[in-house]
Amino acid sequence: MTVQLYARDVGAGTPLVLLHAFPLSSAMWLAQREDLGRRFRVITPDLRGFGGSVLGEDEPSVDLMADDVAALLRRKGIDRAVVCGVSMGGYVAMALCRRHPERLLGLVLADTKASADPEQARRTRLRQAERLERDGDTRVLLEEVLPFLLGPTTMRQRALVHGRVRGLAQAAPARAAAWAQRAMAARGDSFDTLRGVRAPALVLRGEEDGLSTEADARAMADALPNAELQTIPRAGHLPPVEQPELFNQTVTEFATALSRTTT
Repeated sequence: MTVQLYARDVGAGTPLVLLHAFPLSSAMWLAQREDLGRRFRVITPDLRGFGGSVLGEDEPSVDLMADDVAALLRRKGIDRAVVCGVSMGGYVAMALCRRHPERLLGLVLADTKASADPEQARRTRLRQAERLERDGDTRVLLEEVLPFLLGPTTMRQRALVHGRVRGLAQAAPARAAAWAQRAMAARGDSFDTLRGVRAPALVLRGEEDGLSTEADARAMADALPNAELQTIPRAGHLPPVEQPELFNQTVTEFATALSRTTT
C-alpha cells in the first residue's frame, strides 16, 4: 500500500522530481529548490519514513517506494516529469521506470548503480539494519555510512557541508533507515529496465565517489538507449550538495533541452 509522501513543491514549468540519497531527506535539495526552482517546477519528496513522510507497515521494497512517487505525481496532476535520483533515489527512479514508464519525461541517474548488491554489500546492509532496529539510534550510519558520502575535496575544503550532511544523517529515524537498507538489499538488477527506457537520460557521477564507480556509471549509460554521461569534478557521492552550482547547471541544460523538444 502506498503512503502519502510529504513533498516540497516550488516554481513553475517543466516538472523536475528530485529523489534524495540514503540516509538523508529532501532537505539535501535546498540549493536545487532555490536555483532550479526559478526555471522549473521542482518537487522534492521525502521518501517513506524520512523527513515528513510516514513509514507505514509494508515490507521493505524499492518498488513500493517508486509506487509512492507515482501516487504523488497523480495527486499533483502531473502526467510526466523529469525524474532525478541520487544514490538510493536512483534505485527508486529505476523502479519508477520499470513500474510507471509513462510518467517519465526524462531521467537523471546520479551516483547510483543498476546492478544488484554483491553478497558482501547485501550482508552489510542487513547487519546495519539489525543494529538500527536493536539500538534505536543512528550511530551506525555516522560510523559506517557517513564517511563514504563526501569526497576528499569536500572534506578538506567545505567543513560546513560535512556538518550539514552529518546532521541530516543523524536526523534519519532508525526504523526508517533500517527499512530502507532492507529494501535496497532486496532490490534486483535494473539493466533490463534501463534498456527499455525511451526517454532521454543523463548519467552523472561525482569524480571522487568511492561508492559508485566510473564503471557503474558507464554501464548505466551504455544500457540506456538515449543517454549521455557526465562527471562532476571535486565531488564525491553527493554532487548536488558538494558542487551544487555545477550539478544545477548540468541538470538545467538537460531539462531545458527536453522542454524545447516537448513543446
